[in-house]
Amino acid sequence: MTKLDELFRDPPPDRDSYVLGQAIPFNPDQWITRLPSGEWWPKRLADLPRVGRWPTVDRRTVFQMAEHAHTPEGRRDLLIAALVWGTGTNAREVVRRVRIFHENDLEWLDERICGAQAEIDRGDPVAGYLVLNDQDAQVKYFGPAFFSKLLYFSTADRPVGERWPLIIDSNVALALNELSAQEWEADKRWDSKKYASYLELAHSWAERWGTAPDVVERTLFTRGKQLKSGAR
Repeated sequence: MTKLDELFRDPPPDRDSYVLGQAIPFNPDQWITRLPSGEWWPKRLADLPRVGRWPTVDRRTVFQMAEHAHTPEGRRDLLIAALVWGTGTNAREVVRRVRIFHENDLEWLDERICGAQAEIDRGDPVAGYLVLNDQDAQVKYFGPAFFSKLLYFSTADRPVGERWPLIIDSNVALALNELSAQEWEADKRWDSKKYASYLELAHSWAERWGTAPDVVERTLFTRGKQLKSGAR
């Protein structure tokens, strides 16, 4: 049995709980004090209940916020929510994430995001990826691991076209390196051709497993974390 067969041997997990319910804790103060303005903090995040010490945000909530991303403020709220969900409570990582807002022209940043969103709305996630990964117009401190999250959430859980935009990060890349014949460097800024290849693999595996593509994405992420920790 191959490693790919082993990974997808059991019935797929329920998407509603495994994917949409994936909740990440965060410390609001770490963000509010570092954003250009305290007024930037999305109301939807401010209203989330605490689970233990911190409030948590799940994928379902971020998807819902994409419903209002048709204005600059709405796109900014969605971007912040995607960053929060992807960062957790690590203060050092929060500092790195908010540099997006301090090291880029904000109007230009919104134009890039708006352009990527237009490609997602047309059903072309690879073109959307390319907008934000343009070598001649890269958004500073906004690499694929995070802008792919924004592309994913910007669908509002209603992706169009044959391919869903999916999240790719170092954990997913490690799993891909183990499971595919291609070479995936975990710390590389993957180009659009590499992203297209990832989407093709993830969608084919989802069809084979009888599940949604983002169930495969989270399964790859989990496997990548295991590989980082030295698990077999």
